[in-house]
Amino acid sequence: MGNRIIITLECKDCKNRNYTTTKNKRITPGKLEFNKYCRFCKKHTSHKETK
Repeated sequence: MGNRIIITLECKDCKNRNYTTTKNKRITPGKLEFNKYCRFCKKHTSHKETK
């Protein structure tokens, strides 16, 4: 696997951790941020990488 790690994405509005994905730490050293659907807010919100 090398530099790929599993990360968790957290909704910025309700702070629930909804998604997991992988990233390459060497290529993407910063935190990832996506617009994804939150089933708790029932709308698309910004999701940011957490520990």
